[in-house]
Amino acid sequence: MRLSLPLLLLLLGAWAIPEGLGDSAPFTATAPELDDEEKYSAHMPAHLRCDACKAVSYQMWQHLAKAEAKLHTPDSGGRRELSESEYTDVLDRSCSQTWQDYGVREVNQVKRLTGPGLSNGQEPSISVMITGGPWPTRLSVMCLHYLGEFGEDQIYEAHQQGQGALKALLCEGFQGPCSEEAPVTRAEL
Repeated sequence: MRLSLPLLLLLLGAWAIPEGLGDSAPFTATAPELDDEEKYSAHMPAHLRCDACKAVSYQMWQHLAKAEAKLHTPDSGGRRELSESEYTDVLDRSCSQTWQDYGVREVNQVKRLTGPGLSNGQEPSISVMITGGPWPTRLSVMCLHYLGEFGEDQIYEAHQQGQGALKALLCEGFQGPCSEEAPVTRAEL
């Protein structure tokens, strides 16, 4: 039996480690430790509501923008505005999606919701994100709550003004989850 030289070196453990690679500290990451509220509550924990609102805003924006882009065809005459029934359907679909790309991870000892549309500053080189579980349901419930609170018409109007206007409407308005005047819940007292 004849072995190739690279395979022989690998089997003998005689391969060389590139310079500088062997001197670095090993990468380690641990999953965030979730408290009882984060594990079992049916509602989004208060410290994650701002991130969750931004995720919902981003998903609504993405779904509406994709639907509008489909309207812009050569025979559409440049029409890019959705009808009321179209944007109502799109917003309902944005809330009923799986939300599987979202989860929680710990960055600098702070638990943060993470996923598409959420940038939490400088990202760590390695981290563990907990997905699934209660997070998709919580995000869907929050999304449906915003549809009920603001209505599809107001949300679509904000969308037409830009992504920042939609995020401001949902997240930064009076007592929104990202505003400084957000109400203190009974559990936080």
